[in-house]
Parts: sequence; C-alpha cells; structure tokens
Amino acid sequence: MAETAERRADPRTLWPEVRSIILLGLNYAPSGNPLAELARTDRGYISVYARNRDYHDVIKGKLKEAAGFLASKASSDVKVFVDTAPVMEKPLAEAAGLGWQGKHTVVVSREFGDWLFLGAIFTTAELPPDAPERDHCGSCRRCLDICPTNAFPAPYQLDARRCISYLTIEHKGHIPAELRPGIGNRIFGCDDCLAVCPWNKFAQAGREARLVQRNDLAALPLAELARLDDPSFRVRFAGTPVKRTGRDRFIRNVLIAIGNSRDAALADEALRLLDDASPLVRAMAVWALARLLPPEALARHAEERLKREDDPDVREEWRRGMTAARAVA
Repeated sequence: MAETAERRADPRTLWPEVRSIILLGLNYAPSGNPLAELARTDRGYISVYARNRDYHDVIKGKLKEAAGFLASKASSDVKVFVDTAPVMEKPLAEAAGLGWQGKHTVVVSREFGDWLFLGAIFTTAELPPDAPERDHCGSCRRCLDICPTNAFPAPYQLDARRCISYLTIEHKGHIPAELRPGIGNRIFGCDDCLAVCPWNKFAQAGREARLVQRNDLAALPLAELARLDDPSFRVRFAGTPVKRTGRDRFIRNVLIAIGNSRDAALADEALRLLDDASPLVRAMAVWALARLLPPEALARHAEERLKREDDPDVREEWRRGMTAARAVA
C-alpha cells in the first residue's frame, strides 16, 4: 500500500529513533546571469547545478563530516540524506529557519537567494530548535510568469508534468508535442524561475570548487552534441548529473532544441539521426526536421523512411509533421 503524504512527511517513518533534524544548505549561485545563454539558439543550455560534479556526492561527503563531529560531541547516532529517501527537505528547511518555500516551491534564503542544495542530518541527540522562517515573497510573481511551459497552476503549486526540469531529466518517454516549443534550447534542466528571484541580489557566487561551473559545460554547440554515441556521451559527461539521463534521452532533448533553433544548417544533424537505433531519438529527429525543412523536402524523406519504419510513435511523428507541413504549404 502506498504511504500517504502525511506519513511520508513524518521523519520517524524513516528512523523511529530520530530526535532532531539538522538541515543544511550549500550555495551554488552562478557568477552571472545564466539565462543570457538562452538567446544562443544553436547552443544547448544545461542547468547551472549540473555543470560540474554531481552535487549528491559533494554534499554527502560534507554531511558525513558534520554528522561525525556531532556524533562524537553528543554521543549520538546519526544518518545523512541527500535526495536518497523520502525526506521533505523543503518544509523542514523552512521549519529550521534556513529559508522559506517561494511561489516556485523552491527554498529561498534572504542571504543566499534560491541557489541552494539541501541536505539533512538525522540524529538521536536532543537539540534546541531554531525559529522557522516566514514567507518574504510578497506580491512578487516573477518566477511564475517566466515559466516557458506554464508549470505553475497557482502560486506555491508546481505541475511537474509541465516542468522542463522534469521533462528533460526524469521523463523517460516522448515529451508532449505541445510542450516542446517552450523548451527552447534547454537540454538538461531549467533555471528560469530560479534566476529571476529578486532575493538573488543578495547572493554571492558559490565558493565550493567542486560545484563551480565548468566552462566546457556552458552553451554547448548542438551540432556537436547531436553526434554523441553512447560511449562518447558517457565520457563527455562523466561525473556530472547529466550522465544520469542516458544518451538517448539526452539526444531527444538536443533534437528538440535543434527543432526550436529554426536553423536550417542543423537539419543535417537531424537527418543523420533518422537512422538512430533508438525510436525516441528517431521520433524527435522527425519533429526537428518538420520545423527545419521545406514541405517538399520533408515529404521526400517521409516517403523513403516510412517504407522501413516500424515503430508506431515514429510513424505518428511523421504523420503529424506532414500534416503540419501541408497546412503551411
């Protein structure tokens, strides 16, 4: 039987002996405005958090160090969590005074803005509680209004099914056609709602060296990314969060960005991927070409490919692409 939300929110379901919870936040604010990269439509945008080492590894090490110190000083047992269990980090962070959940549902700190990684230490020690933080969003709704796919049905509510971060990272299948144009050139995650928060004006750039943005992971050429096979994808993104999507899902995202670029010079990359072993990739190659090629050229490729294409999703993508091309012609 699935647990209720109330049961998942109770830390004692994870560890009955827990007496106190320490929430820690690690600042990873970029040094500049990352959204400027969205204007470079021939380049792929990777979320700031994924442009270096996987934060799970970095934060877990720091949590274990702090937890070990606590255990020795308080003679207590400890456990650490970084997205490894159903811990409600955001409401716990608010209760601990670390920040508040903004209208975009992300924790916002008056000192560090909303570029924060969260981690938790559970302990059997009895520790005095901190005062909770109150909401300081006021009437601001910048984070809601900037969302390219309208993923916020209301303040403090997120529809993950429309969230670009979910769609480009977690979603395993075909991204709904109506949401693809809004994705733009975002090929792994999205920072729009984070970057526009006014509280970021108080944040300084993150100082953890292992999380500082790598320049080779910013504004990557889409043509170069489209040529990655599985081994080269693994080498290119080794040690980063990007690797977790797998090559096929990543190339799916790259092809959506190619289609959104409206750059006919990128059509050759999509054409080559019509022969890819993955139906997920082939379908998005079709979608990209339907946006880049003139109707007569698309029709020629459709006639040839449909003779040997047996995947129903790819065939349906051809059908939709041809229908749209005829409507324009």
